[in-house]
Order: sequence, then structure tokens, then C-alpha cells
Amino acid sequence: MTQPLPQHARVVIIGGGIIGCSVAYHLTKLGWTDVVLLEQGQLSCGTTWHAAGLVGQLRAQESMTRLIRYSTALYAELEAETGLGTGWKQCGSLSVARTAERMTQLKRTAAVARAYGVDCEVISAREAGELWPVMRTDDLLGAVWLPGDGKANPTDLTQALARGARTRGARIVENTRVTAIHTRDAQHSTGGGREVSGLTWRNKDGAEGTLGAEIVVNCAGQWAKAVGRLCDVTVPLHSAEHYYIVTERIAGVHPDLPVMRDPDGFIYFKEEVGGLVMGGFEPDAKPWGMHGIPENFEFQLLPDDWDQFEILMENALQRVPALETAQVRQFYNGPESFTPDNNFMLGEAPELRRFYVGAGFNSMGIASAGGAGMALAEWIVAGTPTMDLWPVDIRRFARFNGNDTWLHDRVKETLGLHYAMPWPNRELDSARPFRRSPLYTMLRDAGASFGSKMGWERPNFFAPSVAEAKIEYAFGQQNWLPWSGAEHRACREGVALFDMTSFSKFLVKGRDAETVLQGIVANDVAVAPGTTVYTGMLNERGTYESDFTVTRLSHDQYLIVTGSAQTTRDFDYIEKSIPQDKHCTLVDVTGQYAVLAVMGPRARDLLQSVSRADWSHAAFPFGQSREVDLGYATVRATRLTYVGELGWELYVPVEFAAGVYETLQQAGAAFGLVNAGYYAIDSLRIEKGYRAWGRELTPDVNPFEAGLAFACKLDKDIAFRGREALLKLRDAPLRRRMVVLTADGAAERMLWGGEAILRDGQPVGFVSSTAFGHTLGCPVAMGYINHPDGVADAAYLASGRYAIDVAGELLPATVHLKAPYDPRSERVKG
Repeated sequence: MTQPLPQHARVVIIGGGIIGCSVAYHLTKLGWTDVVLLEQGQLSCGTTWHAAGLVGQLRAQESMTRLIRYSTALYAELEAETGLGTGWKQCGSLSVARTAERMTQLKRTAAVARAYGVDCEVISAREAGELWPVMRTDDLLGAVWLPGDGKANPTDLTQALARGARTRGARIVENTRVTAIHTRDAQHSTGGGREVSGLTWRNKDGAEGTLGAEIVVNCAGQWAKAVGRLCDVTVPLHSAEHYYIVTERIAGVHPDLPVMRDPDGFIYFKEEVGGLVMGGFEPDAKPWGMHGIPENFEFQLLPDDWDQFEILMENALQRVPALETAQVRQFYNGPESFTPDNNFMLGEAPELRRFYVGAGFNSMGIASAGGAGMALAEWIVAGTPTMDLWPVDIRRFARFNGNDTWLHDRVKETLGLHYAMPWPNRELDSARPFRRSPLYTMLRDAGASFGSKMGWERPNFFAPSVAEAKIEYAFGQQNWLPWSGAEHRACREGVALFDMTSFSKFLVKGRDAETVLQGIVANDVAVAPGTTVYTGMLNERGTYESDFTVTRLSHDQYLIVTGSAQTTRDFDYIEKSIPQDKHCTLVDVTGQYAVLAVMGPRARDLLQSVSRADWSHAAFPFGQSREVDLGYATVRATRLTYVGELGWELYVPVEFAAGVYETLQQAGAAFGLVNAGYYAIDSLRIEKGYRAWGRELTPDVNPFEAGLAFACKLDKDIAFRGREALLKLRDAPLRRRMVVLTADGAAERMLWGGEAILRDGQPVGFVSSTAFGHTLGCPVAMGYINHPDGVADAAYLASGRYAIDVAGELLPATVHLKAPYDPRSERVKG
């Protein structure tokens, strides 16, 4: 018989795979013992049991790498703590290269690893063969070796986490399915909306009942989307078939054989009982479960599909010739869930308070489970993330990302991204175009090559013809660089037009709008109507949750303009911060306005030619915003810049956008107006040292480190979130500092981000943003220089020999504490 359930629990976790058990383990470790975990079948019966169990430490972001490294440390200790085997073995891993491009990528990987403190070595094909003697190596160019990587047994690991949770008081109940999730009006002093209050369950004995809960955590694996829909929460994932085979014993295969990945062949290998597990991620995946995941799909596999597996098998035979005669013990075809961007999802759902999600692990759940469970448990206990989780924050998605048709087509591509070449600035091709500016067709016909951000189609650059408007990927200079360079120079020397419609735009309205915003943002927004303020939005630790501009439209109304990717996250953060007793509402008006940025020293001349408004500096100074006529349209013009030149952002009602664009283009011919894209925005803003959210500004960075303390109202007796933390940090040693670096004399090279920064030969940080600086004539980068004893002393930062590690080649670099271009912002003030 299934054990009886209580009437109420502090936390209820739905799903007994490795993620759910990790969350339960870490919650109890943090002292929250009133935890109930419900599993519809048996522990690990969904996708966990058939996972390959590979644990690789390195990820594209430092914060994600820290989570995986935590996983490896946890798995190494768990057996001693619980008395249960986990199958953890630190056998190391190899990734091999068949092509010169892959070898360059692996060398870049090694450089990033050094920046993150991960042990990684570039080795020859011969040395790789010595570590993996059953592998053919005559067609390889080299490899990287990560000795700290390993493998684990997913089922055993899950049971060990579950025992650890049970030992500290958690209740784990199997054979019990959640059939409904209950909600109520939020019982909080801030934010409105709904919150979770409990659920209805039914077990396999036929019993059913309700269970009250303060917090519910959705760790239901490939069922997580369906569980979310029980309470109108969007969990954008889709299942796809994932294949591997297990062979009988093969001569030369031993228990200490490292994990081996051959990404050019889309395949991986690990040792198992003297044989090999071989699987992979084919470029064109096969989605599954289009009509929902069967409820009783427990410890089950899908039918063999040797046709779909053929490309993997052919590559495996090339890499390990012994497979030609090896006996295949079993073919595994187990579905796993994948997300639109190949990162998993953590966090409180924006639609429902106290309802958390940990799902969509993209066939990397075993490696991620320890760190993800820890991070989500800390988030639950603290009520807010305790570290930078932006790459996996569920709020990076919107409601429209839950569309099943769109997910089906996108997941066919994202599964294959595991081993696809991670080209710099790679764009996904599937399920596009998606969201379109009202100017999309005009820009397309003008030669725009579009990238995608939060679903928006955004011009990256403009090619000479529509046929040429595509990226030819490379690790060196790509085909678009001269075209984007021309756009860059036009903005510096003449005038350029940027479509920035994808900006997220919120209205804050009500008689208490000023008071509410003053408590949420770091800068002072008690300004006159028509004034724009740049500000950060901080957490209680004094680190960044976002940065944006706030324009006061009237005494009771503000316009917030933030980044394209942050719509859901920023809206959720602000809305939940509004006290319920205040007269203040937040409205998302992103889709109501197109944004055209007219930038460059001739911007004023162009705008004056199509408007009766006075665009002079005296009449329209920097930071001012007002409604103006422009041709037949009335638009809001705000004098700001993200490119370091004179210019205005024009907020245009969508129904007028095409007309305003045509008016500017027709008049612009006399001023040399050019269309420009986001690659030019990046190169322009990096030369100017302008920070970007998610790169220079993250929840791990405070304003002193970012060099933005001037945008904090610390000199005023106004309380705001993060103020007390900043007051303590103000007198503490500055252990890292944002700088701009120029790779002088490297005019033929490209930086792409993530490269290690070295000072006197020792890693001191990594590059966060990069571009080719067309005005400076060399690669330019932004990043943080770290020192445990403090780096506030400008003399320290200016001394030493600096270099940037580009795939093992050290490019000499110059550190700039101020922007290398127009450090006094004289051009902006013109």
C-alpha cells in the first residue's frame, strides 16, 4: 500500500527524477524538512533511468560552470554520506577534433576553462590515443583533456539523493500523481496576482485527496509542461528521441577509460562493464509526444529507429573500428525534454507565485542536477536567486514560447546543437521568422540579415543585396565585417538609422508611481516630466537584476525601456515589488511602439529637416524626452545614445512606423543616412565602454565593480532595494573592476567573448563583450579584472603586462579605465 499523505506541507515537489530528488536533498540540507516529494511512478522511472550519465564541467558561462563543478564535488561525497553507491567515477573526458575549425574551437574551450579555473589541457592526437587506445586517431588534429570530468549511474545517484533527503525528514511518496493544482489570490504585501495553495493527488491504489502547500516545485521532467498547464504556467519544452547503444565487452576497454566525445561525428562514448555506451545528438532530431506524454510511460523505451541512428553509427564506426565486430547488447531510444535555447529552466514562474520550476535539462540532467538542485533550493529558501542564474532563469521565456507547433520545430534543431559547431554569433534557423517589427519587410528588402532575440527578428547587418544577407561563419573575421564596419563609420561620421523596436517597454502608472519606483531602482527618478534617467535595478545583495532607462512622462506616469531579452523577467521583478497598498500599476506596452534610433553627428540636421520641433542643444538637451511632429506623425523623441554619438530614440506608435521610416529615408539621402544593425550597435557601444545586461551587468556584479556607482542615489536619504548592501560595499576593497581592453596591433584578429584576460601571464578575468573597433582599428573588449586583495588602485590596473588568450595565442592588450573612444563624451553632448 502507498503510504498516507499529510494534509499540508511547506514544500511539495512534483517529480522523483534526479532533479526533484536533488531539490529535496538540498532543501533539507538548508533546514527545510517539511518537504513532500510526489512521484507518479517510481523514482527515476521517467527520463532519468536511461540517461547516459556523463558529467562534463565546462559550460559557456562562468556561473553555469560553477554549478556543474558543484555537482562533481557533491557526487564525489554523496556515497560516503548516504551509504549508497552513486557510480560516480572521475575518469576525465576527451573531446577530439577532426577538422581545423573544431581544433580552433577546442583551443578556445581550453582558454575559457583556464579563465574559469577548470583544469583543461590541449593534447595531440597521439596523446589522445594513449588515453583512449581503442580509438582511431590518424584522422584527428588533436583533442582537449579535462581530468576533472566523469560519469555516474543516474538511478543510483537519484536513490542516494533521495536517501539523503529522507534522512533529514523529507517524505518521498511514489505511485502518486498530481491531478490538479490549486491557487488563490496572493497573500503578500507586495505584488498582486495569484499564488499556489496546494494540489489534488491520486495514487495507484485508487485513493485520492488534497495536499495544502506553501510552495510547489515542478520537477516533472518531460511532463513538466503538462503540470504547468494545470495552473496556467508556461514551461516551454518538448520531448525528442535520444539514442544510444550498449555493447558487449570490447578488448582494450577498461573501467578507467575516460568519457570521449567526437563532436564532428555528433557522438559520445563511455565505458560500461567492459563494453561501450555510444550515443549522440544527430543534427536533425526526431520530436516525440506531440499529443502529450503518456501518464504511465515508466521505465519504458521507444521502438528502435536504426534509420535515424544511422548517421551516428557511421561516425562511430569511423572513430572506433572495433564496433564493426562488437555485439550490441541493447539499443536505447529514450525520449528526453529539450528547451528552445538548449539551457534548462529554473525559478519561480512569473504567472504564479510560490510555484517553482526545475525542468528541461536537454539531456544534461545528470551533470546539472547537483548544482541546479542546490541553486533552486537556495532560491526557494531565500525567495530570490542567490547567484547569477540568468542563463537558466525561466523568465527568459515568454508565454508565446509555449506554443507547441513552434516548440516542435525549434527542438528539431536544439537537440543537434549539443555537438554542432558553436560558431561565434551563431543564429538558430528553425521556427523563424517569429516576432516581426512593422518595418521587417522594408528592412529585409534593404538587405538586412536578421538575428533573433526574445523571438524578435532584428537586423544584425545590411548586405549589399538580399542574396548576400547571410552569415558565413568562421572563428576569424566573417563576411559581414566590412558591411557592419561601414555602418559603424556612418554613425561616427554621418548619420545611421537603427530599428530598436525589440526594446521592452513598460508603463508605470498611478499617483504612487514615483514612490514605488524610488524604492525599486537605484537612481533618483524624482525628476521633472520629460526627463530620462539611466538606472540599475538591484537586489538586496546590491548586485544587478537589470539596468534600463526611466522617462517621466507626467506626474503619475513613467516609461521604462529595457533590453529585449528581459521583458518577462523585468516585468515580473517590478510587478512583485509594488506594494499592494500603493496606487500603482505596471503595463507592458512593448508591442505598441516601434523604436527608431537616429544616431550620428548629422542626426540633428536630419531630424530638423522633417520636423517643426526645435532640435538644438539649448532647446533639446541630453536626457530630455518630448512629443514632436515628424512628417505626418507625432512621436516621442528621447535624446539618448547607446552608441556614443549625438542622437535620439524615436518611440513611434506601430501604425505610424512605416510612414516615419519612409520620411526619414527620403530626407536622409541628403545627409548620407544608412541603415545599421545590431552588430554595429555592439561595436559602437563597446568602443564607448557602455555596459550590457547579461554581459557586464549580472546578479554577481555590483555598481562599484561596474563603475556605475554614479547612477545610485547613495548621497540621498532615500531607501531603495540594495542600498544597505551598497553602503557596506562602498568602503570594502574592490576585488574586481570593469575595464576596456584594446588588442592594439591585431587588426586582422577577432575576439568573440569568453577569452581569458592575463596579467603578467596569470589569468585575472575573462572577456564579457567584444567587437572589432572600426574607429580604433583593432579588436576591443570589455571585461573584469580580479584580484583577491583589491583592484581599486588605478596604478595596479595600469601596471603589468596584459594579454588576451585567443585559442592559445596571447594577444597583447592595453587596459583602459575610461572609454578609449571619446572618454569625456564630448560628441554625445554636441
